[in-house]
Amino acid sequence: MITYLFLAIFICLMGYMVYFQAVKSEDFINSPYNSRQDTFADRVVRGKIMSADGKVLAETVVDAAGNETRKYPYGNMYAHVVGFSTNGKSGIESNMNFNLLRSHSFVLERMFNEIKDEKSMGDNVVTTLDSTLQETAYQALGNYDGAVVVMEPSTGKVLAMVSKPDFDPNTIAADWDSIISEDNNNSVLLNRATQGLYPPGSTFKIITTLEYIRENPDYENYSYSCNGSITENDFTIHCYNNAVHGTQDLKQSFANSCNSSYANIGLSLDTDSLSDLCSDLMFDKTLPGNFETSKSQFKLTDESPESMKMQTSIGQGETLVTPLHMLLITSAIANDGILMKPYVVDHTENENGIEVKKYEPAASKQLLSEKEAKTMQEFMAGVVADGTASKLNGQSYTAYGKTGSAEFNNNKGESHSWFVGYAHREDKEDIAVVVIAEGAGAGSTVAVPAAKQVFDVYYR
Repeated sequence: MITYLFLAIFICLMGYMVYFQAVKSEDFINSPYNSRQDTFADRVVRGKIMSADGKVLAETVVDAAGNETRKYPYGNMYAHVVGFSTNGKSGIESNMNFNLLRSHSFVLERMFNEIKDEKSMGDNVVTTLDSTLQETAYQALGNYDGAVVVMEPSTGKVLAMVSKPDFDPNTIAADWDSIISEDNNNSVLLNRATQGLYPPGSTFKIITTLEYIRENPDYENYSYSCNGSITENDFTIHCYNNAVHGTQDLKQSFANSCNSSYANIGLSLDTDSLSDLCSDLMFDKTLPGNFETSKSQFKLTDESPESMKMQTSIGQGETLVTPLHMLLITSAIANDGILMKPYVVDHTENENGIEVKKYEPAASKQLLSEKEAKTMQEFMAGVVADGTASKLNGQSYTAYGKTGSAEFNNNKGESHSWFVGYAHREDKEDIAVVVIAEGAGAGSTVAVPAAKQVFDVYYR
């Protein structure tokens, strides 16, 4: 009996070793925490990082004396998503470090290079990034700090990712001391697209609306008379610019981003149910994908005062989100409830362009039901047709979205400008876009025009 037991254990161990070698070994080797990867650089010249349309985003230049210099032809434009490989590593340079230091050149060529004590060329990483959309997103954000991310909801392909303030990866070594200085409060190394935590403002009304619909099957009968503010227990919430919206149903409340109506809704919601929904929508959880991300935060409880319930329902209070998180929720809505895993690497190839490994789209989870997604699509269409994102109306594409103006300190005159949404046209894949411009005011004045620039270029 003992003999059979040990035999079974041995077979299991052998099976796991085969599985590890075939499936998991590359994941362990390619971990950014594996410092031994860099020893591959003794035999391999680091490969290129390229855009989906063939532009070189990072390459290693070797001079006559054999000195290697990592060059980034587009400088600051791809700083966070491509990253850097000096003074540590970040972005794709970190996540794909192992692949860039592998060589699948012709085997005889590698053998001759070994004999001659010369390096072989590393594999190239071809991203999903579209250089035209990346440049458009970068220019659209202008001089504002913040982020812009563009993604295909049906595949999860990230087509553009911009974060500002940024840095020049070409001079990262020379600038390092000033970048990490205690006197530098800009946090330029922080990828605000994936790691920046912001109050969501009215973009959170997507979630408040979804929860209200779940709790109230007769939501179409909702009605609220807005006089520009709402007061409960001596706490008052105002509509933006004290606008008086009059009688509003739920769709109108959403389209006009009526704070008074949504504070009223927030007071009626089951806090535990709302908390469960936020958990299902990945709050306080690690987001799918291979990005360095911060966890969005939702802290409302049954013990929270009514003032906090009112604030939370309009995206203020203690709720914090990353731009990528809001983009993923929006993408799931656009994709009939199914969230695709976001990814930024399409494939790797050797120096001659022969494909080594292909990365395929993969579903992450059913984030909301198809029926709920269809309902939210209608609500987001109303924001463009009759509401705060009307600048996107009447284009060659059909846009859907939600704006936000998120107050971020005690000075109620200061707010971040938000937009999340997507666009559709029959002849192209849908794209989803998130824009946040720090301290820029209303979502309709800065974030929506920035998103429009991206949509216009993509659908031209």
